[in-house]
Amino acid sequence: MGRRLLVDLGPLRRSRDFGILFSGQLVSTLGTQLTVVAVPYQVYRMTHSSLDVGLISLTQLGPLLLFSLIGGSVADSHDRRRVLMVTELLMATTSTGLAINGSVTRPALWPLFALSAASGGLAGFDRPAFNASIPRMLPTGELAAGYALWQVQLQVGILVGPALAGVLLSGAGLATVYWIDVATFVVSFATVVALRPQPPLEDAGRPGLRSVAEGLRYLKGRQLIQGIYLLDIDAMVFGMPRALFPALGLGLFHGGARAVGFLYAAPGAGALVGALTTGWVSAVRRQGTAVIVCVIAWGAAITVFGLVDVLWIALLLLALAGWADVVSAVFRNTILQTAIPDALRGRLSAVQIAVVQGGPRLGDLESGGVAQALGVRFSVVSGGIACVVGAVLLAVALPGFRAHDASATGEPHHSAGAVG
Repeated sequence: MGRRLLVDLGPLRRSRDFGILFSGQLVSTLGTQLTVVAVPYQVYRMTHSSLDVGLISLTQLGPLLLFSLIGGSVADSHDRRRVLMVTELLMATTSTGLAINGSVTRPALWPLFALSAASGGLAGFDRPAFNASIPRMLPTGELAAGYALWQVQLQVGILVGPALAGVLLSGAGLATVYWIDVATFVVSFATVVALRPQPPLEDAGRPGLRSVAEGLRYLKGRQLIQGIYLLDIDAMVFGMPRALFPALGLGLFHGGARAVGFLYAAPGAGALVGALTTGWVSAVRRQGTAVIVCVIAWGAAITVFGLVDVLWIALLLLALAGWADVVSAVFRNTILQTAIPDALRGRLSAVQIAVVQGGPRLGDLESGGVAQALGVRFSVVSGGIACVVGAVLLAVALPGFRAHDASATGEPHHSAGAVG
């Protein structure tokens, strides 16, 4: 029973490149999560406005959406290793800018917006190339286990990074947090350099609008793929109140920077438990329905989270939401593995990245705006309810997704995780 529940570590032992990539990204994700907490924390301390915290994410949204589509096209037509080398170096420079700004006596607000926007655009090139590289490192039979492990490293970073950020922010200060992020990018760059080249396929087309349009046209009329994206958007836009964590940690819970860090880390704690125990999902046939149930569970947990004023109960509810989210991600990626052709992997990975990364940023704007107008607690509760209602409506509107049967597609019976 235990073997069926726990993830398979075999890909780390059997694939040199996957092991290197996994290690480098584990370090890099930790650094990135430090900055994910530090930037909104710094903005809130400077402006005392949850709306401004939400606007920081909005500045990332446009560049992320635009460059992720272009980045997917580039990942399909260029050596992915070289793409990753360039983007990792450029992303390190944005963190360097944050560190320099955080080191001065009176840091300016505008660099936080400008550098966050630049980081969002660079992530649009970075993430599709990472996602599309993994299938070349592992045999087909080990892809599911590899993606599950990828989810584990992501969730470790999401759990440890924010909690560590809270401790560092209350002690070492903002500049130290940003400089640590710079150092993790250096480690990630070194691991990418150590990878084997990943040249494009011989018949790969040129990057550009025509290539992007080809990938987008593939989505037309395919409810199975549309449902994956739309349900994730529903959960992240309405049920992701992370822009309110600074206000909740400093105000409602009166816990200071550490409480803010714990709030950011709690969903990752639940998600890590879920990622480490994904073996059972192989027995689930109605995977579309499973995604819908997970999104409803996420929204319900967030709704109750907005009603409590005891920190440990709030953290437990966020952990439960994180568990539901990672299980949803497992099923979503498993479906995508069987629905997307290899020739479009980079471009449709880019769409997935745009959804996974863009949804929470829209959610920051939605929750911050509602909190500014009607209060923090109302924003959290109303967003959770809207998430549940949206999931039910999508279940009705997309019968092809709801009725998806994994066994009918000849899908292999093993666990899977999600990259994004």
